[in-house]
Amino acid sequence: MRAQVATQSVPLRSMPPEFIYTSYKLARHYPPDRTVLEDISISFYPGAKIGVIGPNGAGKSSLLKIMAGLDDGFTGEARLTPGFTVGYLSQEPQLDPTKSVKGNVLDGVGEVARLIDQYNAVMAKLP
Repeated sequence: MRAQVATQSVPLRSMPPEFIYTSYKLARHYPPDRTVLEDISISFYPGAKIGVIGPNGAGKSSLLKIMAGLDDGFTGEARLTPGFTVGYLSQEPQLDPTKSVKGNVLDGVGEVARLIDQYNAVMAKLP
């Protein structure tokens, strides 16, 4: 007679998704002696919502610029997984001094403004 062994199917834990952004021991120094980031290690999963808070001069903008690939004056590692992008909206956008405020704003929303103009032109032709 054979002994029967009870078996139970146990689902394997799924692997965590790959990080889309990782930094390791990131530091940002501004000569001659100003350090705003030091030993920063962070990672984000796809879909993560993050907030960066801190007092003025703490390095928030520096961190975001590094993450967006706009600042390469750092030490440590910063990596965005291929296939992903980072958007960055500067606190102090570069404005065209030859344009009015409205002209500069329209530069930023140009595509949407064109779509609205096309929509209005079609609507104007309807009875």
